[in-house]
Amino acid sequence: MYNGIMHKLFEQVLTRLRRFRFLAKRDILTLRNIVDVGAVIVCIFFAWGLITSISRNWQLEQKLREHQLSAKKTQIEVDTLKLEQEYYKTAEYQELIARQKLGKMLPGETMVILPQNSEQALSKYAPNTDSDLTEQSHFMQWVNLLFK
Repeated sequence: MYNGIMHKLFEQVLTRLRRFRFLAKRDILTLRNIVDVGAVIVCIFFAWGLITSISRNWQLEQKLREHQLSAKKTQIEVDTLKLEQEYYKTAEYQELIARQKLGKMLPGETMVILPQNSEQALSKYAPNTDSDLTEQSHFMQWVNLLFK
C-alpha cells in the first residue's frame, strides 16, 4: 500500500512538472519574450556604458580645467617675473638701491639721520585699538562716527 501511494504521488509530481514545462514553453519562453528580455539587457548595458562615459568625460573636463588654471597661474607668474626683471633694469630702481645700500645721494642733497622714536611719540600716534569701540554701544559708535 505504501508503494502504491508513493507511485501515485510520484506520478502527480511528474505530471505537474510536465504541465509547468509545457506552460513555460508556451507562455514564458516565447520568441517575443526572449527578444524583449534581450532588448532590456542591451538597453541596460547601453545605459551603463553611457553613464560611465559621461562620468569619465566629466572627470577629464575637471582635470582639464585644473590644468588650464595652473597654466594661467604659471603664465601670470612668468609675466610678473618679466616685469620685475624690466623694473630691475631701470635707472629708478638702480638709483633707489644705490641710495639704500650704498648711502649714495645726488649732488646738492644732504643726508639726515633721524633718531629712533621715543615711547611717548609711539604711544601718541599709535592707532586706536578695537577695545574702545567694543566698550561703546553700537548706537553710540554710529553717533560718534556721524557727528564727530
